[in-house]
Amino acid sequence: MQLPLYHVDAFADRRFAGNPAAVVPLETWLPDDILQAIAAENNLSETAFLVAAADGWELRWFTPAVEVDLCGHATLASAWVIANRLDPDRPAPATRRIAFQTRKAGLLTVTVDAAGLTLDFPARPAEAIEVPAGLVAALGGPSPQAILAARDYLVVYDDEDVVRGLTPDFTALARLPRFGTIVTAPGRDVDFVSRFFAPAKGLNEDPVTGSSHCTLVPYWADRLGHDTLTALQVSARGGRLRCRREAARVLLTGSVVPYLEGMITV
Repeated sequence: MQLPLYHVDAFADRRFAGNPAAVVPLETWLPDDILQAIAAENNLSETAFLVAAADGWELRWFTPAVEVDLCGHATLASAWVIANRLDPDRPAPATRRIAFQTRKAGLLTVTVDAAGLTLDFPARPAEAIEVPAGLVAALGGPSPQAILAARDYLVVYDDEDVVRGLTPDFTALARLPRFGTIVTAPGRDVDFVSRFFAPAKGLNEDPVTGSSHCTLVPYWADRLGHDTLTALQVSARGGRLRCRREAARVLLTGSVVPYLEGMITV
């Protein structure tokens, strides 16, 4: 069986930046072990799989190791592929809304307009927790200002350079029970910076992480006192996001740059 594959850079304004994602459209769902094997073969942070539905698209995401509950950059990539490759001949209104039904995050939408592509995701505010043994040491930096958690740990530092300079012990981080670890600080040229680590899920460091901003945006909106924010994920590839909190939702805007189109054989 041959399947189309689109490899694009999401949350990127140029090629070789942002977070690369693979998007594989399917006519019907393949067995989960085949989907996982394709994602492992692609060896990108996430591979998104799409199946057309009556009211939009069904969407699932896999890292090289596991299926995940929510993924921002591969959703952004999927919307770009639909708008520009799978359904490009539809009459183009000024604003186009693409709906995705997911198995673990409910209905998600992406708005495509002149400003870029905007994810509409659930907010996941962090709460105070008892600091888990080994977390601070595994990150390898100074004592943080605060440690909170939602799906992921949220570790807050006071300086952007601390976040940039962290060299985590990924083996130690992988032993901790949460999905991943977000580190963040105020930014010099943006409202906040961050990095994201999830070694237990096959991602030592994710280049640009939409799902982590479901926790970052509520935190910084409360701390800074405004709902519209600019963000920079300071991984090696880096990526910028324009963010807005709206009630219990988070809107994340970015751009997509195509890299590769081809066929895979399974």
